[in-house]
Amino acid sequence: MSSVNNFYSYDEVDLVGIAARGDLEAFNQLVLRYQNTAYNYAYALLGDSAQAEDATQESFIKAFQGMNAFRGGSFRSWLLKIVTNSAYDMLRRSHRHPTQPLIPEDENGEEIESPAWLADPGASVETIVEQNELSDDVYKVLDDIPDVFRTALALVDLYELDYTEAAAALQIPIGTLKSRLARGRLQMKDRLKSIEVSPPQMSRMNSLCTA
Repeated sequence: MSSVNNFYSYDEVDLVGIAARGDLEAFNQLVLRYQNTAYNYAYALLGDSAQAEDATQESFIKAFQGMNAFRGGSFRSWLLKIVTNSAYDMLRRSHRHPTQPLIPEDENGEEIESPAWLADPGASVETIVEQNELSDDVYKVLDDIPDVFRTALALVDLYELDYTEAAAALQIPIGTLKSRLARGRLQMKDRLKSIEVSPPQMSRMNSLCTA
């Protein structure tokens, strides 16, 4: 009988292949590797720990049931796409509709980018967390940002998916993803300026926001 410990040293490709054949222990090793990432991402989207736990559990169940649909590439990006859908389903069930700001689009459906935010794309959320040591406040601010921007920030800045992976997870063009990142980062910087922090943290934050 297989044990999750037997799969500890397996790489992701092998684990996914074995799990796709219905091996629960192999899939449990994938759960161990990505449960924190999935939960933190769900929390960034939902802003509620209980809902984030439910969305994470639901996502892993969906992932195991849908392993045959996985077509290669990054398992993490595929999993985070499932988490995105689970979180949005949860928002709809709780009547918290994702905020959809009015954003002009071109004839190809991509958001029209303004030179104002292209000239100053802003620091990543991850950089803000690392330089200011304000992870709790950052998550609170992130929760106030419209969902279309928050999901882009979480996928790229917090979980380091590349543009192709993040755009695929959100089912949007790469150009749209980039403009959402730029706008989201600007909103993060504006909101973080109002947070009361210690003088050393404020000094680092002012340096970041004027960069």
